[in-house]
Amino acid sequence: MAIQASVTVAGRRLEVAQWPGDDERRALVLLHEGLGSVTLWRGFPDALSEATGRRVVAFSRFGHGRSQAPPRPRTPAFFHEEALDVLPEILAQLDVAAPILVGHSDGASIALIHAGHHPVTAIALLAPHVIVEDVTVEAIREARERYTDGDLRERMARHHDDVDAAFWGWCGVWLDPAFRDWSLEPDAERVRCPILLIQGVADPYGTLEQLDRIQARVRGPVERLEVPAGHSPHLEAADEVVAAIAAFSDRLP
Repeated sequence: MAIQASVTVAGRRLEVAQWPGDDERRALVLLHEGLGSVTLWRGFPDALSEATGRRVVAFSRFGHGRSQAPPRPRTPAFFHEEALDVLPEILAQLDVAAPILVGHSDGASIALIHAGHHPVTAIALLAPHVIVEDVTVEAIREARERYTDGDLRERMARHHDDVDAAFWGWCGVWLDPAFRDWSLEPDAERVRCPILLIQGVADPYGTLEQLDRIQARVRGPVERLEVPAGHSPHLEAADEVVAAIAAFSDRLP
């Protein structure tokens, strides 16, 4: 059962949920997708907690879930700001050392950056992004249409106090023309910890090229899992993904 809490970073409150586990082992820290939040992980943290016996931590980034709005408008630099400024402060406040980061989509990109600059035990990346693909831009444009003309805004409002901040903060960065040349390949070259890569083969937001580019550049041992799923393999192929993360983490401190 999750324990609700909060931390304060840059004078603003961030929503946190924790699932207790073995304090002698490294915690699993979940980093959500671009439109995600604590609640949008759904049953995944509970399943991870049960499968691994480890402490599990999830939080909502600025402007997401029940967290307060970001201190300034988002720019393409926000991935590095989250990875290098915000996440270390959250981990310190929650007394989490050298975590196993489990990132999804934008959260996977943040985990990859963080792992190249701060101590981590390992990273598990679900549907990660290290370059901007044409399919990603097209899928986000379609999401923008569903938000302005369809029911996406209404559905998101169930999970976010400031739904416009959550959506436009994500959409604005990814559709910024200056973002098209964005790449985390130099950051990947700094990563030396064990890595688990997971991708849904029917993901409309990214292709297997993302995993290929990461695998070609990281310095740590890589395990890879491709599942019959879309952009949320931890929900669409939950049993397989939870089992893979449990097996991966079982070999770690």
